[in-house]
Amino acid sequence: MPGTSAYREPASTASYEEKIKRSVFIADVSPCHDEGEARDFLSLITTRHRDATHNCRAYLLKDGREYSSDDGEPSGTAGRPILGAIKHSGLVNVMVIVTRYYGGVHLGVRGLIEAYGGIAAKALDMAGSVERVITSAFRIELGYNAVGSVTRLLEACGAVNAAWDYSENVRVSCDVPVAACEGLSRELGEMTARGMISGWEKLSP
Repeated sequence: MPGTSAYREPASTASYEEKIKRSVFIADVSPCHDEGEARDFLSLITTRHRDATHNCRAYLLKDGREYSSDDGEPSGTAGRPILGAIKHSGLVNVMVIVTRYYGGVHLGVRGLIEAYGGIAAKALDMAGSVERVITSAFRIELGYNAVGSVTRLLEACGAVNAAWDYSENVRVSCDVPVAACEGLSRELGEMTARGMISGWEKLSP
């Protein structure tokens, strides 16, 4: 979520089905990293369940954007409970669609809320979670005599995806966890002032 250095998203897709008072509920979960992926997932599920009574859904993205739809169910009885289950799970970049095939028995407002929220929660649990670290990109220019010092510094701050370019001078590009960016910037500034490296820049926020 905004302001943090790590977040959790679904480890995989998942599907869970349960029958409640003759209605069949099917919850489908998928990682979705933007609104386009959410639309694609909705199109996939609604095509698969084109004969369903309702395809209620919600999503929550890493940047805080969220959406929910009752898709014809009474207001507040489907989309919001699904979104509530997502928030309770602690996951982001996730969409849950709960399909209902109506079985002829009314569940009432409370029954619908419990059904949609409960089915969504079970599917989210099945999907599992994986932690992702938010990073910023850095590029550093240095002489060959500073390679060891810079390598140790990058390892200490948890830098990943380091790409080294050895020519007349050495350049390295890498991704640094946002929680370590302030400390790395300070260290690089001191190394530049002492003439240990030629310069550096932070390429992304």
